[in-house]
Order: sequence, then structure tokens, then C-alpha cells
Amino acid sequence: MYLKDAMIGDVCVVKKIDLPESLHRRLQALGMTIDTKVEVINKKGRGIMIIKLRDTNYALGENITKNIEIQGEENE
Repeated sequence: MYLKDAMIGDVCVVKKIDLPESLHRRLQALGMTIDTKVEVINKKGRGIMIIKLRDTNYALGENITKNIEIQGEENE
């Protein structure tokens, strides 16, 4: 499943990031690495969303969210 498919309130774990190197490094600098928990705070349109990553909210566009593979967090 990809991040764009997650619903509001879902807590997910990042499994793969398939983005250009510069954008991938930028997300890593913000704290988005493999096995990081991400919570979907709000969702608008076809993939535009606000996520909570390490206690900070970020807005991500569809071009980013459609390239981040996630797995649902169990027992949350």
C-alpha cells in the first residue's frame, strides 16, 4: 500500500521510498526513514495530505505520497 491510500487517523510504517535522490535525502533529513511511524492527520484530494512524523506535522503532495510504500501499524 502507498501513503496516498492511507485514511485520516491511520498510523503507518514506512517500508520503501521511491523518489529522486535529492528528495529522498530531504525526507531523510526531516526524519522519514525506513520503519518510521507516520500518522495521517488530514487528507485532501487524490493524495495531498498532512502527516505527523516524529511529533511534527508536514504537508506532502501527491507526487511524494504516491511513491512512499507503507504498511499499516497493528494494535494502534
